[in-house]
Amino acid sequence: MIDRVRRNGSALVLAAALARTGLTALRALSPGGRERWERQNHAGRTVDLYAGPACAAAAAAGTARVRPAVGLAVLAAGTCGAYDDVAGAGDDRRGFRAHLAALRDGEVTSGTVKLFGISAAGLAVGAALKERPLDRVLAGVVVAGAAHFVNLVDVRPGRAAAAVLALGAPGLLRAGPGAETAAVAMGAAAAVLPDDLAERTMLGDTGAHALGAALGAAVVAGNGRTGLAAHAFALVAAAALGERVSEAARRSLG
Repeated sequence: MIDRVRRNGSALVLAAALARTGLTALRALSPGGRERWERQNHAGRTVDLYAGPACAAAAAAGTARVRPAVGLAVLAAGTCGAYDDVAGAGDDRRGFRAHLAALRDGEVTSGTVKLFGISAAGLAVGAALKERPLDRVLAGVVVAGAAHFVNLVDVRPGRAAAAVLALGAPGLLRAGPGAETAAVAMGAAAAVLPDDLAERTMLGDTGAHALGAALGAAVVAGNGRTGLAAHAFALVAAAALGERVSEAARRSLG
């Protein structure tokens, strides 16, 4: 028990330190110019996107210590999100339905690239952590669904990071690598939450998808088929009700 608490605590603190260091470094360096990293939030205030890559890098590095394949998948999810942050900056379409509709019309949007890229990352986690084909597919749904869910609730300052903390906390009670993976996601989210709430930065698709993928990987590592199926069902339902989920997040906490 004591060893488990120590491992989880170390994973959380390390991820928080990496995310905070990354956030500070990106603000100091502003690769490509500060304007490239600025966006308008829901209230029309200018915020930066530095929290996204800082969290993605921290989550990828932290989960790679537990399982290298998971670290690569988290990095891939963050990279897909970064592509959408840049290439899809002027695209108002939200939700997988809108992007799949565009694909049916012959248009490959940045959201479509993100959707398939993160799905592939999820299947890679399934292949690394599970043996049976059905379990691998369910694992892929959980990882991709968790990444999508965290992005769905990223509609107001602090909502996504707070969701990661709330959803990751139960995972700390489990034995095994899933608890450490959850701790990594929580540490990275906690490190940027104050700046997010203060409307100085935002996670963007980069951070939301990376942290969500890490949470999903924690669920995969800590559950058998029944648990995977239950989580997959809930996440698919949340995706189908995407706008309602986002609206609930807007109204939460005032």
